[in-house]
Amino acid sequence: MTTTPEARPRGTRLPRLARRRQLLGAAQEVFVAQGYHAAAMDEIAERAGVSKPVLYQHFPGKLELYLALLDEHAEALVKIVREALESTTDNKTRVQASMQAFYDFVAREGEAFRLVFESDLRNVAPVRARLERANHQCAEMIAKVIQQDTNAPSDEAYLLGMGLVGMAQVSARYWLSQQRAIPRQNAGDIISRLAWRGISGFPLSTEQTG
Repeated sequence: MTTTPEARPRGTRLPRLARRRQLLGAAQEVFVAQGYHAAAMDEIAERAGVSKPVLYQHFPGKLELYLALLDEHAEALVKIVREALESTTDNKTRVQASMQAFYDFVAREGEAFRLVFESDLRNVAPVRARLERANHQCAEMIAKVIQQDTNAPSDEAYLLGMGLVGMAQVSARYWLSQQRAIPRQNAGDIISRLAWRGISGFPLSTEQTG
């Protein structure tokens, strides 16, 4: 997750990685406040406390800044889902943890989540490719578990995985749009119960062969 460092006086030299994170933090603040199209490189540089040439040394343009932020958020989502899947071998608990992971991610990212995953840039090819890749990675991880437990064909397991990802992502986004009217844990539990009632209907491989 990108955090915004304190803006530093112009001329302060930072290691390249630290400078990059500073610029990304400033860009995220401006994108969230202004939206992508209204955001200006001038304002991002000012927010970061650097000159425009310094900003352009790291990012050739506004889209590259946006894509770098998108990469960070997408990687964070994949990571939190992976950790949820690996946190237990009990399938019911694993479904609960996976669904809750999306709610935890949305709550943590807040407005930045909306900026990245509900942007009007979804039809821009590199943005769409990154979003599709993140969804694919999450669905593939879930499908692998389903296939291991049920011996379902890979295409069926992947369809189920993508269905669970869609259920979690859409419901979590809706929950956030409603100003978190339901406590986060409760909301995650409701969706995980729905998901478990569906996925538990597929027999385990031991039940199929026993």
